[in-house]
Amino acid sequence: MLTEKTGRAPRRVRNELRFRPVEVIAKTFVANSFYRIEFGGEALAGFNSAGFDDHVKVFFPDPATGELYLPQVTEEGIVWKDGIRPLARDYTPLYFNAQKNRLTLDFYLHESGVASDWAVTAHPGDRLAIGGPRGSLIVPEDYAFQLYVCDETGLPAFKRRLTSLGDRPVRLYAFVDAAQGKAYLGDPPNVEIVWLGSGKMQAGVGSLIADLDKVALPTDDYFIWLTGEGAAVKQLSDYFIGKRERDADFVRAVAYWHDK
Repeated sequence: MLTEKTGRAPRRVRNELRFRPVEVIAKTFVANSFYRIEFGGEALAGFNSAGFDDHVKVFFPDPATGELYLPQVTEEGIVWKDGIRPLARDYTPLYFNAQKNRLTLDFYLHESGVASDWAVTAHPGDRLAIGGPRGSLIVPEDYAFQLYVCDETGLPAFKRRLTSLGDRPVRLYAFVDAAQGKAYLGDPPNVEIVWLGSGKMQAGVGSLIADLDKVALPTDDYFIWLTGEGAAVKQLSDYFIGKRERDADFVRAVAYWHDK
């Protein structure tokens, strides 16, 4: 149990909900597994993302017609044009340049998917819409002990987190192939990384927990971040909060996708 919570627990802030039409400015292939896409547009003025693992909702054009159905926020709530809800996925804002109104997202490429397929064919000038983030979780950066678990879908958020941690020691367990992960993250100082292989999160969570049993966890001044496939994240969350008796306020567990 934490001895001092005041000012140390992650805190939530709310943002004004807005839907912003944007267009592709530039696209780069990264680490042989991501397309890094920079978006621009006047609608990005006032965009705010205070949390390292914030999510924006990305709305894609109709694949058949190319039309972009942009929702509107009214006093009665969200109104969808012609009652049509466009295809959408959640993504972490990697960078935002407020001076130039430029937002950068990394799209992980997998076998098939709405977002992945769109990113492969995207070109400068292509349009989509961004909604949110509706809120942010602001996590202090100076915890003495920090442990992170993710797969490829969580790498952009972890990469963003690293930009603010400086030389603080961090431990990452990544269900990512080592070559791919090193190409994406580089060689960050003071980060101990255990590469656990791509696509192995669901099957490998039991082995990871066995290894975590050998890790000494402090009783205070810690932060634990768990992301990836939903069932595996739930199992890890139960482990840290239940078996290891860590405080749920300092264990951040978010399912980034679900294996159906």
